Amino acid sequence: MLRFPWWKIFIILLPCIWGVYNVVPHFFYSQVEKYNDIQAQIALDQSPENETLITDTPTWSYWAPSRIVNLGLDLRGGAHVLVEVSLEEVYSERLSSYWPDIRKSLRTIRNSVGSIKQVSGGINELLIEIGAQEGLLEAIDLVVKEARSIGVGDLEVSSKGENVIKISLGDSERKKIDNQTMEQSLEIIRRRVDEAGTREPTIQRQGERRILIQVPGLGSAEELLRLIGKTARLTFHPVKNNKVPCNKKVNLETIILPSSEDQALCLSLQKKSVVSGSELTNAQPSFDQNNRPAVSFQFNPIGGRKFGEYTKENIGNPFAIVLDAEVISAPVIQSHIPGGAGIITGSFTVDESNRLAILLRAGALPASIRVLEQRTVGPELGADSIKSGKIAAIIAGSLILLFMALTYGLFGLFANIGLIINIALIFSIMATMSATLTLPGIAGIVLTIGMAVDANVLIFERIKEELQVNKSIFRAIELGYEKALTSIIDANVTTFIAAIILFTLGSGPIRGFSVTLGIGIITSVFTAVFLTRLIVALYIGFARPKELEV
Repeated sequence: MLRFPWWKIFIILLPCIWGVYNVVPHFFYSQVEKYNDIQAQIALDQSPENETLITDTPTWSYWAPSRIVNLGLDLRGGAHVLVEVSLEEVYSERLSSYWPDIRKSLRTIRNSVGSIKQVSGGINELLIEIGAQEGLLEAIDLVVKEARSIGVGDLEVSSKGENVIKISLGDSERKKIDNQTMEQSLEIIRRRVDEAGTREPTIQRQGERRILIQVPGLGSAEELLRLIGKTARLTFHPVKNNKVPCNKKVNLETIILPSSEDQALCLSLQKKSVVSGSELTNAQPSFDQNNRPAVSFQFNPIGGRKFGEYTKENIGNPFAIVLDAEVISAPVIQSHIPGGAGIITGSFTVDESNRLAILLRAGALPASIRVLEQRTVGPELGADSIKSGKIAAIIAGSLILLFMALTYGLFGLFANIGLIINIALIFSIMATMSATLTLPGIAGIVLTIGMAVDANVLIFERIKEELQVNKSIFRAIELGYEKALTSIIDANVTTFIAAIILFTLGSGPIRGFSVTLGIGIITSVFTAVFLTRLIVALYIGFARPKELEV
């Protein structure tokens, strides 16, 4: 049909106008990017100085669209790190957390089992030694019942030797812990990177235990590792002895940790912490009374109550602040500290206190991470990639526009208008989705340009065939669009399915290619089937040509 009611014209032209309007900021990329950075800074800090910052540096009009496509690591440069999460660490911690409940339960049958004590075991083992061998089976049955009561679905309980109970996590429980640990690690790494104010990072899980982190614009991979590499597990422990040999043997209730101030001597601490970093609600860089960099913190009500009660009862005793198995400070409690607020002092620089505050606010990683791959992509390489991509897109686009104009004349110009609108729609949709453009993404856009022209070629060739059998102009155009539609839909649907598979199974650059390809398929079908048809219909309706040259 070549007669379009006004509402159909409105529906077709509205997204085209939207696409052209929203693609304008990409022609002023650096100005718009600076404007967006200032706006983000103002949103984080509402100080009067920042409120006037945007008016002092007018890089972009506030009423104009400001969404732009984010540039990926290969286009901007930045840091790339692939890490592996040590999931086995969580197994031992989880089993140790069951020990108090199990010990309490076994004490109810102390006459049968005798003494009860925990002994050291492997990664996925909690070993409990009892004094009476004859009570082993009764103790195992009781541990199984206790495991059900505390909600552990898959706990394997067996004997190891004559008087040792072995408790380990089953396959389903380990899988559940693995998923929880990976999700928590992803979220904490994302919080740490976001807190540092970086722009549009890529943080995604790869395989069972790996995490890929790409941060465009960051100076180096080492800088990124300083931010995410620490477990940042903060705990507060009572000090038993502040000067002991580091190789001294201790029982399971005590730990020996080095001090950050004097590595030659270690501190003997009570293993069970009074409060931990999980009970922190805020941490900010600050300065102590001697104007040295420090970190102030605030506990939640539960942590604040425990912290206040302990400091009230232990005035004059040292209190160790432990970060990632290292004592960063061991001050003596001078007075009762109510309210759950305090300050961490140590040999910090200003940057270190800022970084520690970020780590504590984001939370501790549930397990340590091991770096598998790290590299820094320089901004010069990114600039070369952008230049190469631009040249490739301009050459490909120019040749296609020239080919269509020379081959199909006026109809080729109509197809070129649709092609330009198509590219504008791709960038506008990607900007709205906050998608990231990578070098393979540019390849996807170039491929989309060819596919969009392919649809117009099918239509125009069909129209030529209908004109050759003496069909009228109106009828030839209608049949050309109708008969080409099936081929266009078939070709684009199969390619779209391939793009979905690439996005689902791929990662990194492959995903970047599939995103631009998928968006381009949708926009190319829209512009080829609907927009160019509308342009042709308007031309035929106003010009009413007696002959048609395609």
